[in-house]
Order: sequence, then structure tokens, then C-alpha cells
Amino acid sequence: MKLLTVTVPCYNSQDYMETCINSLLTGGERVEIIIIDDGSRDNTGRIADEYAEKYPSIVRVVHQENGGHGEGINQGLTHASGIYFKVVDSDDTVSADFPAFLDLLEDCEAQGGVDLAVTNYYYVHSDGQGDRSINYSSVLPEGRIFGWEETKRFKPHQLLTIHSCTFRTEVMRRSGDPLPKHVFYEDNLMVYKTLPNVHRLRYWNKDLYRYWIGRPDQSVQRNVMMKRYRHQILVTERCFTSARLDGIQESRLRQYMKHELFMMFGISILYARLNKSEEADAAVDQMWENCSRFDAKWSRYFRKRTPLGLICAPGRVGRDLSELVYRTANKVVRFN
Repeated sequence: MKLLTVTVPCYNSQDYMETCINSLLTGGERVEIIIIDDGSRDNTGRIADEYAEKYPSIVRVVHQENGGHGEGINQGLTHASGIYFKVVDSDDTVSADFPAFLDLLEDCEAQGGVDLAVTNYYYVHSDGQGDRSINYSSVLPEGRIFGWEETKRFKPHQLLTIHSCTFRTEVMRRSGDPLPKHVFYEDNLMVYKTLPNVHRLRYWNKDLYRYWIGRPDQSVQRNVMMKRYRHQILVTERCFTSARLDGIQESRLRQYMKHELFMMFGISILYARLNKSEEADAAVDQMWENCSRFDAKWSRYFRKRTPLGLICAPGRVGRDLSELVYRTANKVVRFN
């Protein structure tokens, strides 16, 4: 059994996937790399097969019809043999700290294992401006295994994402239905729906994940997210309906899940309002209706909470406020 399975979903990734895979190969035989060729129409599949032939004890390849990023994660989890599971996108890399991170996982196993290992991640922009680390040292204890009761209040930019999370494989497999096909931003759902099964955590204060920003077609670019606002709304709805907040017994975990939902509702509303169409406004209203049917109390809580209540304001007022909030947030953390 491998210590860590890393799934690399690839779609037409021939221009950058080798940099990603080479960074993962520094982990040696402790790592299983599963490359998912998601119906690519370029040389992605051939490059993946060449790696599998060269490194047969490390690299495996799954060729599939195009199902989107979420289906790539689904297939990676299905085929994973590692104790722990991580997703690394094909246009990103891990740092030179990767072998030391594997040492940390081995240390965790010697102490009975963890459900979630958290590391920092680092925004790397193609223009060299706005690079920064997303760091959790102000909210998570260092150097030991801990539970949610020892965590502190997360700041707005401190979200647990696929970039920062390495889950125990079996914990992910217990976490509900597969991710939806052909839906973007589903990685937020992957993390959120797994959290209720997380009880033992370990934090490593290193910038392990290098999150490269700048490709024009990247899913986090503003113009792309404006067009795909329905995807973000769908994912936010799925997160909200994946667990009842009142059923989360650990208060600090419930507090974090409220924090993440607040941010996800905000992102969904922002990009819908920036779309500046009646269809987008109607989609936001429908989102609130759907959430209210599942849990009226918490739907009302988020909808009325400032600043969500402000950016939900109808017409030009809400749209102008959304533009202001978006520009301010992107100055604090340049996320695209």
C-alpha cells in the first residue's frame, strides 16, 4: 500500500502537465500518481502513458470520456490505493518540501493517523504580481495532532481548499455521493462534504502547493466565472444541502462550516451579479428558494447576513455593491 495517492485530472494539458508530474515524482515510491486523461484531444494521453511506462511502480493512467474535473477526482478516488489522498491540478505543482511532507504523513501514521492534513498554499501569478501564501498558523496548532476544539476563528481568506487539504482516503470514501460531472468549482464540494467526517487533524506550516494563476481560460478568471455562475450556484447549493448545520456536534467544526458557506454564498452571488443579467438575478433567487426548502432557518441566516444582504439587493444597487466587494477582495487576495 502506498502512503499517498495524488490524482492529477488532465484535460488538454500537454503544455504544462509534465512540470506538475515531475514535481510529484520527487516523492518516490511512497507516492502513487494517478493521471486522469479526461477525454483530451491533444497529446495529454500519450504523455501520461509515457510516464506510466517509465515509472510503472508509481504512475497509473486512467483514460476516460470527458466528464469534467469532478469526474477526474471521482475516478482517482475509485482507483486510489494510498492511505492518504490529494488532488493536484495539472497546471499546478508541489514544492521542494514534498518529500518532507511525506515524512510528516508517516509520523502521523505512527501516532494512529489523521483524517486531514492541512498545509499552506502559494499563489503564483504569471505576471509576478500579487504572489502570496495562504497561511493557517493563526488558526491551527502546529507540531501535533489536534481536534476541532483547538482551532480558532478562520479569517475570510483562510478557506480549506483542495490546495491545502490532504484527506485520509477512507474518510473521503465515506463522505457521500460522487462529485457531479461537467460542473466547475466542484472541488469546494469535495472538501465541504468530507469535513463532517474529519476529527483528527495535523497542520504543517509550509507552502506545499504552488497554485499557478494567469492562463486566460483558467476557471478562476473573472470573465470565465461570470459565464459559469450557475456552476458556482449549483456547488453552493450542494454544499448547503450535504449536511445540516444543527446536526454538527463539534461547535468549532460547525463554526468553520458556517464560515465556508458564507464565503461560498458570497462568491456565487458576486459572480451572478457581475453577470448583470436578469437570468443571473433569477438564478440567485432560485438558489435561496432551494436552500430554504432544505433548511429555512440557516438559509434565512445567510441571506440576511451582511454583506450578503447588501449584494443581494435588487437592481443596480446590488450590482454596484457587488463590483465594489469584488474589487476590494481581489486587492486583498489576488485570486485571479
